[in-house]
Amino acid sequence: MPMRTLFLILTLAAAGFGQSGAADLSEARTGEIIAKFAAKEAEFARARENYTYRQTVRVQEVDEGGVARGRHEMVSDIIFSTDGKRTERVVRAPVSTLRNILLTPEDEQDLRNVQPFVLTTSEIPKYFIRYLGKETLDEIPCFSFAVKPKKMEAGQRYFQGIIWVDDRDLQIVKSYGRGVGLLKKNSDNQFPKFETYREQIDGKYWFPTYTTADDTLYFQAGPQRIRMMVRYEDYKQFKSDVQIKYGDTVEPPPAKKP
Repeated sequence: MPMRTLFLILTLAAAGFGQSGAADLSEARTGEIIAKFAAKEAEFARARENYTYRQTVRVQEVDEGGVARGRHEMVSDIIFSTDGKRTERVVRAPVSTLRNILLTPEDEQDLRNVQPFVLTTSEIPKYFIRYLGKETLDEIPCFSFAVKPKKMEAGQRYFQGIIWVDDRDLQIVKSYGRGVGLLKKNSDNQFPKFETYREQIDGKYWFPTYTTADDTLYFQAGPQRIRMMVRYEDYKQFKSDVQIKYGDTVEPPPAKKP
């Protein structure tokens, strides 16, 4: 069993997902922190909608010796059209050579919404959130929380795992877990555990910059190890050069001479 998997199991077992073993914060203070970082996450989500960036997705089937035998890759730019609408432009998409796995609509949902996990104020009621304690992550003091959905609805995907929240900016800096949701009867969909890291962009927002996974999926036909990497890079704030005017044009006053 990989050490990270063991760490997650032990941590969630200690947390109990129903009883918090951490005593360094009161229940009231914990609720206050959750409310504050959820509000910050909502602000971050709105801000990210105004940024362009490049997304690179690579998925590999790996044999017993650790050699990649099948590959899927897609490079796309998340941009704005001339009329200001957000769109995705595929830059590179070689023919997939995957043989044992198939990317399903649920996988696509996880790539878009679960792996770059955002826990906003409106999403808080959907999840059980338990405080685990304080940790230092890459020299960043963080609060850690265990998260799992309260109830799952058909067609929806959810995050289940652990998040780390910067104790100063109160934004998620890392998440570790997997995508979960209701599946059709006899479905053989399997989903890997992943880690998503964020970095501070423009000195304000912690945006996701890469997601990694190295996991074995146990299908009915047999186990298959996969490696996955998703990169989000070259963030640029979108500034429209379109000016909207209402009513009559008003000329600005002449500049005063010094």
